Amino acid sequence: MSTSGQPQDLQYQRVLLKLSGEALLGGERDFGIDEAVLRTYAEEVRKAVDLGAEVAIVIGGGNIFRGVENAMEGMTRAHADYMGMLATMINGMALQDAFEQEDLVTRLQSSIKMEEIAEPFIRRRAIRHLEKGRVVIFGAGTGNPYFTTDTAAGLRGLEIDADVILKGTRVDGVFTEDPEEHDDAERFLQIHGQEVIQRDLRVMDMTALTLCQESKMPIIVFNMGTPGNLSRLLSGETVGTRVHWDESKQAAERVPA
Repeated sequence: MSTSGQPQDLQYQRVLLKLSGEALLGGERDFGIDEAVLRTYAEEVRKAVDLGAEVAIVIGGGNIFRGVENAMEGMTRAHADYMGMLATMINGMALQDAFEQEDLVTRLQSSIKMEEIAEPFIRRRAIRHLEKGRVVIFGAGTGNPYFTTDTAAGLRGLEIDADVILKGTRVDGVFTEDPEEHDDAERFLQIHGQEVIQRDLRVMDMTALTLCQESKMPIIVFNMGTPGNLSRLLSGETVGTRVHWDESKQAAERVPA
């Protein structure tokens, strides 16, 4: 099995990568998991680990949840949220298997006890795994209803002392408008988090943004589906959009026309 490569001069050494469950759908499915997307993610994470990066992941569950939406009408929020946590564990197990097929040593940790398939989340143990070059996948969100996997990403990123939270999406960053609906939408190279909130740009939910703001945790939104993007970003290349909390850099910077 491969282990972490010799550390290079990376811009970000330890990262929390947030992936949406919907991204695992690929382009053809209404719900479920696309094997090709899993394989692509595994290859990209392997390249990052080979560079010497320490990678932890929080995965959503929307792709699994879509399959039970019709049965959820009238369901209490807390009950539905627990179902969503279980969906993230299905995705976490799928990621773990794909990573291990790429010879990545991987640990799946759960915020809810399920010893037969995952370790319990223990902060010090997660950090030790990362130090040993293992990829750590955090499943079951925060373990509490009413909190999203965005919030789980912010929380886990802070708990493991990550250098940055990376939000892997299917678009190239944060735009003035939805780029999938507006051809004239402009991409930001960097933007202050407060402007993200004021513009309601939906980078992450308010709870997650507040956590990041209080700890000055930067967030980079980028296209995870573009081969090599993750490695280039870790190496310091300008990829996607950087959301920062630096009061001296209030003005947003857009891609030149």
